[in-house]
Amino acid sequence: MKAAVLHQFNQLLSLEDVDRPTPACDEVLIQVEACGACHSDVHVADGDWPQLAPIVKRPLILGHEIAGRVVEIGSQVHDLQGGDLVGVPWIHWSCGECEFCRNGNENLCPGQKITGVTVDGGYAEFVKAPASHVLRIPGSLSAIDAAPLFCAGLTVYRALKKAEPLAGRRLAVFGIGGLGHLAVQLGKNFGAEVTAIDVSEAKLELARTLGASDVLNAATTDVVKQLRRRGGIHVALVSSGAKAAYDMAFYCLRPTGTLLVVGLPSENICFPPILMAAGEIKIEASAVGTRQDLRKVLELAADGKLHCQIESRPLSQVNQVLDDLRRGRAAARVVLRPQ
Repeated sequence: MKAAVLHQFNQLLSLEDVDRPTPACDEVLIQVEACGACHSDVHVADGDWPQLAPIVKRPLILGHEIAGRVVEIGSQVHDLQGGDLVGVPWIHWSCGECEFCRNGNENLCPGQKITGVTVDGGYAEFVKAPASHVLRIPGSLSAIDAAPLFCAGLTVYRALKKAEPLAGRRLAVFGIGGLGHLAVQLGKNFGAEVTAIDVSEAKLELARTLGASDVLNAATTDVVKQLRRRGGIHVALVSSGAKAAYDMAFYCLRPTGTLLVVGLPSENICFPPILMAAGEIKIEASAVGTRQDLRKVLELAADGKLHCQIESRPLSQVNQVLDDLRRGRAAARVVLRPQ
């Protein structure tokens, strides 16, 4: 089968023929119809996260926003059948037995396997996955529509759930890209008053159409002054991978405000402890999400309450797509099509 393979960090992915995977008795084989390109794929490919580097499988097929059709089923699989449209998320497998799994936090399982990191992912024509962690996609969604929800949609959903209640509160979304434009929609669904911040007028206009009550261009506006003049914000969700976005968001918070860490800069972020203590600021991080979270995200999308802006491109353009992500040139969530 055709696949885009990472052999070494900081090198182009190699488009090559590799063996088609064979599912084990508790796995299914999926013919990939769509796989979202996530900025995390760039960080993995570039070796930006040294803490993660030791567990990255190499050679590796990247990709953890996978949607496709079941084409082969292991002997012990009984709840899926050939032809089912399913998705595979970041969490490839979790043990179900540790403290975190038992408490509903399987995304923190210390023994978890990670799709497109510790095991091969979806930048390929086929992928295998444990049937226990594969989710059916509602019939009203196509593979291309659903694929980005398995990471981008899931991640911002879980982050915002941590900041509840949001109804009637001021939410600022910093960075209206692949994650941020979904955060605007989810924030509105949760009843928040949403302000969108970016440096692109086109992205800010998109945020308006998706329900943002206000937009601010950080390149031409003193965002901190504007938001503090209104009393500060209750919740700041940073979906940008730029450290500067975090520096700005922190100073926009009102006392007892919450900073949601979603975007992942390659450099560390740091805030003055005296200001954190004086304002009793809360900082919440979110590690993608659980299968239960993902079911809720898919349900919202199937009900027409969440829609991802998507650009579809062939797998053969994978290196150009990753470079566009590095340079901030992707106008929407890019989905790669292996077929």
